[in-house]
Amino acid sequence: MTGALDFLVNLLNLRQLDESVFEGAHPEGERQRTFGGQIAAQALVAAGRTVSRGRVHSLHSYFLRPGDSSAPTTFEVDLIRDGRSYTTRRVVAFQHGRAIYNQQTSFHVDEAGPEHQFTIPEVADPDSLPTLEERVRDEIGDLAFFSDLPQPIDLRYVDGLPWTGSRTRSPYQRAWLRARGVLPDDQLLHAAVVTYASDLALFDTILGPHDLSWADGQVMGVSLDHCMWFHRPVRADAWLLYDMDSPVAYGGRGLARGFLYDQAGALVVSMVQEGLVRLLATKEPA
Repeated sequence: MTGALDFLVNLLNLRQLDESVFEGAHPEGERQRTFGGQIAAQALVAAGRTVSRGRVHSLHSYFLRPGDSSAPTTFEVDLIRDGRSYTTRRVVAFQHGRAIYNQQTSFHVDEAGPEHQFTIPEVADPDSLPTLEERVRDEIGDLAFFSDLPQPIDLRYVDGLPWTGSRTRSPYQRAWLRARGVLPDDQLLHAAVVTYASDLALFDTILGPHDLSWADGQVMGVSLDHCMWFHRPVRADAWLLYDMDSPVAYGGRGLARGFLYDQAGALVVSMVQEGLVRLLATKEPA
């Protein structure tokens, strides 16, 4: 396991305070707000620690307030239902006595049933693509983007970087991703790492068709909710193709969908995210 991946695994190793109460740490370093994927992944781990049967098959969550990256987060798990096939949990994350995040999570014991799926898109092999660091160095020339925190996820875009002016104005993007190292055979940990990674690129798809960038000071974006469905067991330390699109943006909100395929072509995870996309007033040139 690399140092960067060890950093993420340690973040997901929550401290148990009570039977259904856990505490999650934050990475050191200055950040404007807590990374949403981190809180979602930690909440999933908290829920999973209280479940004895089945694996996670879905999570539905709302981001309620910006997280304070300088303070720990308390996760309170509501043991809603333990059934023979399905187990349901509700997790609320608190900071400074206020709820910042809410997650409804369901676990399922796999059963026999009909099978079908979308076909994996035909794209370049991940090993033939440059790393994100190489792309940023070549297209932007400044690696300050990577200086504040370790990068536990190897993210390789099939097309242009979604934040550069040279990108195609399209509501579609594709990227390969995997953890930077080998993880233990713990399906809850793999699902949590995938949850963390799923929030790294999906929101960018909403800005894809527009002449907007996070760096131009004209737009503010915040995740409002994030939903995931885990169809099959998943390995976060093997290459996964992230096929993303944004069907609509309207009224200050945008919707993005994502599908994760393993290299054998199996659709393993689907997700949908809605985000606040607020245009900011810009100063007219003198």
